[in-house]
This record gives sequence, C-alpha cells and structure tokens, in this order.
Amino acid sequence: MELLTVIAIICVLMTVASVGIGSLLAGKGVSTAVSTTEAVFEEARTLAVGKRTNAAVLISIQDPNNHDTLDTYLRRLVVAYKEVDPITNEQSKEWTLSSRGVTLPAKTYYSRVLSRKDHSTGAGELDTVTLAGANVKREYQGDYFIYEFNAEGICTTPGASFVIGTGVRTPGSSDPRPRVTASSKRDFGGFIIWRNGSASLFRSPTQILKGSDNITHF
Repeated sequence: MELLTVIAIICVLMTVASVGIGSLLAGKGVSTAVSTTEAVFEEARTLAVGKRTNAAVLISIQDPNNHDTLDTYLRRLVVAYKEVDPITNEQSKEWTLSSRGVTLPAKTYYSRVLSRKDHSTGAGELDTVTLAGANVKREYQGDYFIYEFNAEGICTTPGASFVIGTGVRTPGSSDPRPRVTASSKRDFGGFIIWRNGSASLFRSPTQILKGSDNITHF
C-alpha cells in the first residue's frame, strides 16, 4: 500500500511538472519570437534608410492548407525592398527580398485578430501585398501582411501593433487561424510600431487583449 501511494505521488508530480515545463517553453517561444521580430523590423528600417527606398516586414498568409505552406502560414517573416532605377530614381512596383527571413518558433503564430493597423482603436487588419516576379523565388511567392517603412525610415502605419501568441493549427479546418490551448490561454506578446520606427513592447496581456481574454482563435 505504501509503495502504491509513493507511485501515485510520483505520477502526480510528473504530471504537474510536465504541464509547468510545457507552459514555460511556450512562454519562452513567444519571448524569443518577440526579440527576433524586433530585430527584423530594425533590419527593414535600416535597409529603407540605407537604400533610400521603401522597405517592409512581410508576414506570410499564403494558402494555409497548401502542403508547401503549412509550416510558414502566419509564421514566416521576410524583409523586402523596392529597387530604385539609377537613371530615373523611380522605385520599382515589385518587391525584392533582401534575405531568407525567419520563421517563428514552433507553435508560435502571428495573430490576425490581435494585430491591428491602429491598435489604440482596434481598427483594421494590416494591408496585404503579393510577392511575385523574377526577383522572388517560387517558394516565397504569395500573399503577405505588410509593415512598411519609407526612405526616411518612417513607418507608414504608425500605431500598428504586431502580436504573436502560442497555439495550434488544424490543417484542413474551416478556420485556418491558430487556436489557443488551455495552457497558453493568455500567452501573447508583441509591440506597437511608432512613426519613427521605434517599438514599444506590451508589458502585460491586458494591453494586448483589451477585454478579449476569452479569445479562442487568434
């Protein structure tokens, strides 16, 4: 009987530990992703100023049920810019990738629900662009949300928010957005981009959720 009691206690402790570790890793994924994303935004702003042209951070929203984009939907970030004609000094209408970009950690996704064009009012999804043409490899072609900087490094959507969270996606689901799990109910992070390109980190979930703490899909 004593042995069974000890085994039962060990099982309970292992269960609690596994849940705690899972939550810890999820939170670390969001924290890491926020830091990485801040660096990507700074890369885009620096590129815009350096090349004296428009540059942008793009978030993949390609077909979420396409086998080739299952792992990149709302997780791939790339930096792109517009080439400038040395003779006419006019910008190209097409975007050119400046790097291979980054992919957010496993089970970490960009939030279409909580990322707003104007976070103070909660208004509007970000604008979208399509990457295509000879300057873009086929695997990167498709639709993206865009955060853009002009040649002076000024953000064209000041006050826009970038929010990511921990969740899971079900391939083939009628709702392609990731959904929160019990262990990551309020596991979100991100920042607001200001006119000068600086970022203000969210310090608490209430700054992001704004009363939407019962959100299921993000």
